[in-house]
Amino acid sequence: MITNAFTKRLPLSGFGSGYREGSRITISSLRVQRPPQFTRHSVSVKSLCLLDDIAYTEAVPKLWTETIAAHRREVRDAIVDTTVELVAEHGLLSVTMSRIAEETGIGRATLYKYFADVESILRAWLEGHIDAHLAYLAEVRDRTTDPRERLAGVLEAYALHSHQSHKHRNSELAALLHRHEQIVRREHQLHGMLTELLSEGARSDIVRDDISPGELASFCIHALGAAKALPSKAAIHRLVEVTLDGLRPGG
Repeated sequence: MITNAFTKRLPLSGFGSGYREGSRITISSLRVQRPPQFTRHSVSVKSLCLLDDIAYTEAVPKLWTETIAAHRREVRDAIVDTTVELVAEHGLLSVTMSRIAEETGIGRATLYKYFADVESILRAWLEGHIDAHLAYLAEVRDRTTDPRERLAGVLEAYALHSHQSHKHRNSELAALLHRHEQIVRREHQLHGMLTELLSEGARSDIVRDDISPGELASFCIHALGAAKALPSKAAIHRLVEVTLDGLRPGG
């Protein structure tokens, strides 16, 4: 039971005859439970949406703050995942905000608190997808201090990811959102990471220095984009080796 921490305006329904609709009611009269882990098909998001409308008048306990933040992340993730599934199954033009709300199990008003339209939901998906990819590439890069291994590892990881993304995701969807400002910024981060690795390689005499690292980074991105159409990991590995050959001094 949470006592005398904050208050909320609540409707008459469900709270007895002692309360007028719109009257101020303390949460101390309610039993508040931490929401369970959300999955799209096991828990209705509607049962958690009370948390989105609470107004606080006093200091909010840390546990409650964390509960609300976790709930909102779960609802947001559910909206994004549901939208991507619907687009993959039925096509972009068939997906509406009403349909997303229905499939996710929330009201339209709640949905609009998170996203303005379908495109903003899809953009959030792509941004999260790219951010996770960048974080993984950074992890691969930092596994070793050897410049040759760092470069080869990141290029192979990038090629494999391009192949898997094309296989499992809607490439037309990615192309639609590709030019958005936030997506472009993340692409610049990828280009910057490769440029740094290539500069490091040039200083170690394992990468040619007659072409700028920035140009070589663009070459790598475009060359390894061919991994999307390759049939196997072995073919992807060969593509990476060919790309590395082109980067070597005298290549």
